[in-house]
Amino acid sequence: MQNDKEKFKKEFISRLIRFSIRTIKYAERLRKDRNLWSITDQLIRCVTSIGANVVEAKSSSSKKDYIKFFEIALKSANETIY
Repeated sequence: MQNDKEKFKKEFISRLIRFSIRTIKYAERLRKDRNLWSITDQLIRCVTSIGANVVEAKSSSSKKDYIKFFEIALKSANETIY
Protein backbone atom coordinates (compact mmCIF):
# COMPACT_ATOMS: atom_id res chain seq x y z
CA MET A 1 0.00 0.00 0.00
CA GLN A 2 2.83 2.42 0.83
CA ASN A 3 4.40 1.84 -2.58
CA ASP A 4 1.12 2.74 -4.30
CA LYS A 5 0.95 5.92 -2.27
CA GLU A 6 4.51 6.92 -3.12
CA LYS A 7 3.97 6.03 -6.77
CA PHE A 8 0.84 8.21 -6.86
CA LYS A 9 2.72 11.14 -5.29
CA LYS A 10 5.56 10.92 -7.80
CA GLU A 11 3.15 10.62 -10.73
CA PHE A 12 1.14 13.57 -9.43
CA ILE A 13 4.26 15.78 -9.30
CA SER A 14 5.26 14.60 -12.79
CA ARG A 15 1.81 15.50 -14.10
CA LEU A 16 2.06 18.97 -12.56
CA ILE A 17 5.47 19.52 -14.14
CA ARG A 18 4.22 18.39 -17.56
CA PHE A 19 1.18 20.66 -17.18
CA SER A 20 3.45 23.62 -16.42
CA ILE A 21 5.69 22.88 -19.41
CA ARG A 22 2.73 22.49 -21.78
CA THR A 23 1.20 25.73 -20.52
CA ILE A 24 4.47 27.65 -20.95
CA LYS A 25 4.78 26.36 -24.52
CA TYR A 26 1.18 27.39 -25.19
CA ALA A 27 1.88 30.81 -23.67
CA GLU A 28 4.77 31.31 -26.09
CA ARG A 29 2.25 31.16 -28.94
CA LEU A 30 -0.12 33.55 -27.17
CA ARG A 31 2.65 36.09 -26.65
CA LYS A 32 2.61 36.87 -30.36
CA ASP A 33 -0.45 39.02 -29.61
CA ARG A 34 0.66 41.94 -27.43
CA ASN A 35 -2.90 42.31 -26.08
CA LEU A 36 -2.55 38.91 -24.38
CA TRP A 37 0.78 39.53 -22.64
CA SER A 38 -0.65 40.28 -19.18
CA ILE A 39 -3.08 37.36 -19.36
CA THR A 40 -0.29 35.06 -20.49
CA ASP A 41 1.95 36.15 -17.62
CA GLN A 42 -0.83 35.55 -15.11
CA LEU A 43 -1.61 32.14 -16.60
CA ILE A 44 2.01 31.06 -16.23
CA ARG A 45 2.12 32.29 -12.62
CA CYS A 46 -1.08 30.42 -11.74
CA VAL A 47 -0.08 27.15 -13.35
CA THR A 48 3.42 27.06 -11.92
CA SER A 49 2.09 28.04 -8.51
CA ILE A 50 0.05 24.83 -8.36
CA GLY A 51 3.09 22.59 -8.59
CA ALA A 52 5.25 24.85 -6.44
CA ASN A 53 2.76 24.74 -3.58
CA VAL A 54 2.26 20.98 -3.82
CA VAL A 55 6.01 20.43 -3.68
CA GLU A 56 6.36 22.92 -0.83
CA ALA A 57 3.65 21.07 1.12
CA LYS A 58 5.95 18.03 1.23
CA SER A 59 8.34 19.91 3.49
CA SER A 60 5.72 21.57 5.68
CA SER A 61 6.25 21.58 9.42
CA SER A 62 2.72 20.67 10.47
CA LYS A 63 -0.49 19.17 9.16
CA LYS A 64 -2.10 22.62 9.25
CA ASP A 65 0.75 24.01 7.16
CA TYR A 66 0.48 21.05 4.76
CA ILE A 67 -3.24 21.68 4.26
CA LYS A 68 -2.63 25.41 3.72
CA PHE A 69 -0.23 24.73 0.84
CA PHE A 70 -2.81 22.51 -0.84
CA GLU A 71 -5.49 25.16 -0.33
CA ILE A 72 -3.26 27.67 -2.10
CA ALA A 73 -2.61 25.16 -4.91
CA LEU A 74 -6.37 24.65 -5.29
CA LYS A 75 -6.93 28.41 -5.50
CA SER A 76 -4.29 28.66 -8.21
CA ALA A 77 -5.92 25.78 -10.09
CA ASN A 78 -9.28 27.54 -9.93
CA GLU A 79 -7.71 30.76 -11.16
CA THR A 80 -6.14 28.81 -14.05
CA ILE A 81 -9.55 27.47 -15.04
CA TYR A 82 -10.94 30.99 -15.12
